[in-house]
Order: sequence, then C-alpha cells, then structure tokens
Amino acid sequence: MEQARTSEIEIRHEEHGERGAFYVETEAGRLAELVYARTSPQTVVIEHTDVSDALRGRGVGRLLVEAAVAWARRTGTKFVPVCTYAKSVFERYPGLRDVLR
Repeated sequence: MEQARTSEIEIRHEEHGERGAFYVETEAGRLAELVYARTSPQTVVIEHTDVSDALRGRGVGRLLVEAAVAWARRTGTKFVPVCTYAKSVFERYPGLRDVLR
C-alpha cells in the first residue's frame, strides 16, 4: 500500500488482483476514493470517483486523480477514464494527459 500526504489529506493506494483504488480514510471510514480496474498489465480503466460531503470543496477529487497520475508515471501505466469526474480533470489539466491511452 502506498501513501501520499498532501495538505493534511493522506491519500492511500491499494491494488488487489485486477482492482485498485486511491482513497482517503479516517476513523469514520473511507471518505473519498477513485476506483479502477486493470484491463492489461499496463492499462487501467478509471471507473468511479467519489468524495463524501465531509470533504467536498477541498479539492480532494483532484488530489485523487493527481495521486493516480503520479503512480501511473512511476509504473508506466496508462489510463482509460470512463468516470466523468476523472475525464473532466484530464480535460481541465492538459499536463496530466501523458498517462492517457
């Protein structure tokens, strides 16, 4: 499991088999997550991003996408975003698009 801490929000990463997630978790449970499915050794589909009301307005969704992009760059992984939120982040921030398939 990897971890990245950004402005007091700790983003964790887990991958089990063909499924994975970048997420924020507290004692109250998982408050935000970006969920993906691996379709090949070097390709994953970003399926869903969700941020609880407790974290909304703090840029947590974008932080999840940025953590996923950093991981993709380190591992040579490419993304196919089907999640509308993730798609919108890639559209707004062209500097992140190098990890798209």
